[in-house]
Amino acid sequence: MPTRLHTSAALAPLLACAALAGCQTYDFEPVPPTALSVPSIEKTIAARGNTPNLMLLVDTSGSMLEPMNSANPICRSPTSGVLCLGEGCPAGCPTRWSALQGAMSSFLGANGAFARIGLALYPGKQLVLGEQCGGTDSLTLDLPADDNTEALQTHAEAVKAELHKIPNHTRGGPEGGTPTGASLLYVGSQPQLQTDERSDFVLLLTDGLPNCNENNTSLSCRCNKGECTDPYEWLGCLDQDGSVSAVRTLRGRDIQTIVIGFGADTASGDGPAVLNAMAEAGGFARKCQADADCGTGDACDTRLGLCQRRYYQAANQDELATALRQISERFEGNPCLIELAHDQFPPSPGLARVLVNGEGFGEGDDTWRLKPGVGVELLGSLCARVQGSSPAHPVRIEVRVVIPR
Repeated sequence: MPTRLHTSAALAPLLACAALAGCQTYDFEPVPPTALSVPSIEKTIAARGNTPNLMLLVDTSGSMLEPMNSANPICRSPTSGVLCLGEGCPAGCPTRWSALQGAMSSFLGANGAFARIGLALYPGKQLVLGEQCGGTDSLTLDLPADDNTEALQTHAEAVKAELHKIPNHTRGGPEGGTPTGASLLYVGSQPQLQTDERSDFVLLLTDGLPNCNENNTSLSCRCNKGECTDPYEWLGCLDQDGSVSAVRTLRGRDIQTIVIGFGADTASGDGPAVLNAMAEAGGFARKCQADADCGTGDACDTRLGLCQRRYYQAANQDELATALRQISERFEGNPCLIELAHDQFPPSPGLARVLVNGEGFGEGDDTWRLKPGVGVELLGSLCARVQGSSPAHPVRIEVRVVIPR
């Protein structure tokens, strides 16, 4: 059964000062007593029976009816050169929506039990200044109640069926703008996604950049919807700040946001910068140890242990299915691996200490080691102790790190 992890980050004082002003003492490898950072990363692990929660937040804006590959000549009228749309596209020119339906069908049909999956669609049906530009205000399908494999797979099939109810044409199909920030805040407010006993995730799958924020406070408008003319000017403006802020709000509730960009709009122009910022804020950026981990056209920043493209990008149905599979493999997790952010890594193992239920352990073959670019890996008997945990008898892991500044 998939592993459930609950993570909470906190700062905890570790260095004590004696009566003399400015003195510092610590039980780690000596470092210059100047401007030390001492973060404490805590993770409560129950290694059995812990299926994570995953809410799919799927973009159903009007651009989803555009072809996956607008450069394909078959996607344009031979007489007018106008790009086909939805049901007007020939069989050899799949739209973004038909490709998404195909990828989600194959993935959910084969892997639906890896998480407790729910579904929300955006934009919502409400109009803003006459435009379908409001954030989602309801769940299409809530998270399933049961954790057994059969129930999870049955619920995943229901999610798949809901996606297929949306037709691939302009009558009743995808329409409207991309109110990403408001939709994230809605799903992140659901109490079932703010649990102490499970890991909680939102998977944002979008083919375009965020807009539709009538409260956009940006000093200038970078238009990415229509012509951005009055009275809709601010509805069409790029809403990077509002959407990144929404992701951070969810992270503050211990909900991680996974970002998938689908189609050409998210792979060029402002797309990479906007989605990278959202992916980093969401806590589920793509990790790596070498360039090969990041795929063709991307590279690994080995200092940070992250791919240069932090979010998952898919240019077609097959690439989307691959991205979904990669994400599900990360969900299965490893209870003996405590991931660290790049700014939480100590310069050497001697500046880190691991506590298991309050008992401290130094680095060793039977305790733990630092895994470059990833985190702290528990070994031997210490790993076995964590693997033997359960919801009734969880294990609390604390990693204390001294980082010279």
